[in-house]
Amino acid sequence: MNMLIESFRHRHAAHCESGVASSMLSHYGAPITEAMAFGLSSALTFAYLPFIKFAGFPLIAFRMPPKAILKGMVKPFKLKFHFETFRDPTRGMQRLDELLAQGRITGIQTSAFWLPYFPADMRFHFNAHNLIVYGKEGEDYLISDPVAEEPQRCDAENLRKARFATGLMAPKGLLYYPEAIGQKTVTPEAALRAIKKTARIMRSPVPIVGVRGMRMLAKRVAKLDPADKLSLNYAGHIVRMQEEIGTGGGGFRFLYAAFLQEAADITNRPELKTLAERLNEIGDGWREFALKVVRMIKGREAFQPAQLGEMLQALASREDRFFRQLKAAAA
Repeated sequence: MNMLIESFRHRHAAHCESGVASSMLSHYGAPITEAMAFGLSSALTFAYLPFIKFAGFPLIAFRMPPKAILKGMVKPFKLKFHFETFRDPTRGMQRLDELLAQGRITGIQTSAFWLPYFPADMRFHFNAHNLIVYGKEGEDYLISDPVAEEPQRCDAENLRKARFATGLMAPKGLLYYPEAIGQKTVTPEAALRAIKKTARIMRSPVPIVGVRGMRMLAKRVAKLDPADKLSLNYAGHIVRMQEEIGTGGGGFRFLYAAFLQEAADITNRPELKTLAERLNEIGDGWREFALKVVRMIKGREAFQPAQLGEMLQALASREDRFFRQLKAAAA
């Protein structure tokens, strides 16, 4: 069976779900950048969830949960998304073939571990990796994975395993596509509404969310035992969640800064560009934190939990000031 949607164009992106949203909407007539998709959906956040374990350590999230970006496109674009999950893997694969035969590019949620085009040392059990299927040749599916520079191929068996992996955030064969798009351009109202929502989330009174969540994590890190190997692994886990699971601390801030630059032109509020520059600097701070942890893990510097805690507290203070000013700029 050969099926190819020739009008589709692969687009490289920084993050999978925002990249899929951008490519999918652009394909269906609503051209949008990845940064705009990320910002409009108010995807930037922070959450420290010690009661949810990921690889034995607390879940630390730098973005909203899976599908939040896709669902965030609904209101600004008057969009109707169709989502389907399956109990039967065979039926899930048949349904994908049916949609391709109809000429419909289809988004799917997968486990990165089972995607053969990922280098072996980059495969891990992360069940919320999104990509687009735009064709099939024989038993190979044609894949537009936003984090890959070029289109990829995946054989049917591995794609089935990736779509029906079990565990945290199991995809359950999820596939999706837009049924209707009522608004093809971004309005100033939509951009400002999204900015206000992000500022509200990041300064939430909930102790595990936003700036407060950063402070809670900073206190936990500062209390780690510098002589305990498990403590060093804990610090490494933060960096893995920050830089490998998605684009994390610095990358998401760079992405949101790019959104603010676009929003400044759409809303005619140049102060948003100044704030974008500030956020890029904060993103650099997150990268510096990650680099410091890596140097400690590799033994190039002594493991000093108190120092890492201080760095996180400083980042929290900078973000607190930033989101106060962002809220005022969008008022």
